[in-house]
Amino acid sequence: QLQKDLEEVKELLTNTTRKRVRDVLVAEKHKLELEIKNQPPPKPKDVTEEEKSSLGGYTVKINNYGWDQSDKFVKIYISLNGVQKLPAENVQVNFTERSFDLLVKNLNGKNYTMTFNNLLKPISVEGSSRKIKTDMVLVMCKKKREEKWDCLTQVEKESKEKEKAAYDTADPSEGLMNILKKMYAEGDDEMKRTINKAWVESREKQYKGDIPMDI
Repeated sequence: QLQKDLEEVKELLTNTTRKRVRDVLVAEKHKLELEIKNQPPPKPKDVTEEEKSSLGGYTVKINNYGWDQSDKFVKIYISLNGVQKLPAENVQVNFTERSFDLLVKNLNGKNYTMTFNNLLKPISVEGSSRKIKTDMVLVMCKKKREEKWDCLTQVEKESKEKEKAAYDTADPSEGLMNILKKMYAEGDDEMKRTINKAWVESREKQYKGDIPMDI
């Protein structure tokens, strides 16, 4: 609105010949230019939120996937029934050096998202891409270095290392004990009964072995 006022003042200035009117218009022109200069910049729109609200439906977080790798790529396979029927622009993937976000818009009235942060190793943003196949999206992360990945993310690696450290002890019996504890904690009632029985029998054998028999 201010910009339109300024344009009108400029137009009047070009047409006026009287000094007094001209001085008033010049003063108004400066005032308007100052107001425009001091205006706060327009707030950037949150594209993601805008997209979600304009699409309707609700967003589903994808948790199931498969992955594979070659010398140059890490490949993530995401199953989505009917995804090949969508316009290509409805399947978007944004890559950074250590992450990617997948957004599938308006598939059977729902939006689907998947986010991978802290990838195990850096990827090439320019070399990475996505392919739409029958009932599947394939995300291709281009490796910066041609080396084998043991897992997809840094979190998975740390989790595996902690688990390995729990079993990889100097005392083999301690390592076995840790495995039994894990099996007991995660097992069903039948598993717990079996472990308890084996534990009791083991203790009884040790106890008998420690007592000399005078027969």
